[in-house]
Amino acid sequence: MRYFLDTEYNGWGGALISIALVPDEGEELYLTLAVDVPLEPWVERHVMPYLDTVPDGMLSPRLSRLDAAQIVAHYLAGDSDPLVVADWPEDIAQLSMLLVTGNGDMVAVPRLNFLMRPIPGFSTAANSKVPHNALHDARSLRDHVLESE
Repeated sequence: MRYFLDTEYNGWGGALISIALVPDEGEELYLTLAVDVPLEPWVERHVMPYLDTVPDGMLSPRLSRLDAAQIVAHYLAGDSDPLVVADWPEDIAQLSMLLVTGNGDMVAVPRLNFLMRPIPGFSTAANSKVPHNALHDARSLRDHVLESE
């Protein structure tokens, strides 16, 4: 199954703040992480106010990286061949680094395939119901890809 990915993070190369995986159909995953470093001013203004703007029942407490990694691993465990689709390379990097739990250690996930799908002229945030919220941006990416197929 395809999972459309979006993340929010604390500036370029910064700590992961939230992550969403939205499948073609079925249960979506949205997680927010505890952030213990000063936030970039842009992130403070454009991301943090919208973290909790999600449907009832999807709001999670701010998780540790380890807890978030374990939840992602559990979410993907039932799929023997997941394809993660992103339109921005740092989203893939953030997910990949989340799976790493220590020196030489990672959570158990099935074989993951990644599809980097740049979409010139398309912005997930500009087409999102709640810009810079990972869940809404991942839905925006999914909807755009499905409409273009």
